[in-house]
Amino acid sequence: MGCCDTLLDCSTYHVPVLLGRDTTMSKFLQDANVAKDSNPGTVGRKRWGLWVTGVVGGTLIALYAVATPFVIPALRKICLPFVPATPAQIENVLKMLQSRTGSLVDIGSGDGRIVIAAAKQGYRAVGYELNPWLVWYSRYRAWREGVHHNTRFYIADLWKVKFSQYANVVVFGVPQMMPQLEDKLLSELQITAKVIACRFPFPTWAPDHMTGEGIDTVWAYDAKTFQNGHCGASAEAQRHYTQNTQ
Repeated sequence: MGCCDTLLDCSTYHVPVLLGRDTTMSKFLQDANVAKDSNPGTVGRKRWGLWVTGVVGGTLIALYAVATPFVIPALRKICLPFVPATPAQIENVLKMLQSRTGSLVDIGSGDGRIVIAAAKQGYRAVGYELNPWLVWYSRYRAWREGVHHNTRFYIADLWKVKFSQYANVVVFGVPQMMPQLEDKLLSELQITAKVIACRFPFPTWAPDHMTGEGIDTVWAYDAKTFQNGHCGASAEAQRHYTQNTQ
């Protein structure tokens, strides 16, 4: 009887005490976590970390958006990099256009220098460029120079554009693209058109006129000449083309 009473007394007395300890410990831990989360230093560090992560992420996205249009052309089969036209090149192009009329197109117009210069001479000029940033900048420059009414800039792949509507064609190309472009222009241009090549000549066409030296050299081709089968590049043009394709 006494032993049973003792056991009953223990279970009746001690269990609530143990449960009370557990409840007290849980409350203590909860209060500690709340205090930790409400610590101004901890909250500040979390906000700072989020701010830094957002800035770094935004910067990387911006760099990707800006750099991609410049990097993608280098990954194409024929790379046409952006190299601004020099003042001498622009002057030589305009010299070849003297006494010419009609529309003008610049293939690979870059930052729009040739198109804008031609528009100032009274041409209705168009530029095709694959890099959207350069196209938008060209439009801004044309507006700033006051010739935006006579200029148009398009984001386009030159191989997907028809050039039959243009009387004057300016090309800033690379040696690897000139043979294919030669065939394209031969099949599309009107017999009254004129083609002006800068930096690199066409491989088989015989230029009707030539001016400038070094990288500022400009070759002019009349469509009636190369469409009538009068091909055969000059010795100077052939040497220039060969040197840059080896």
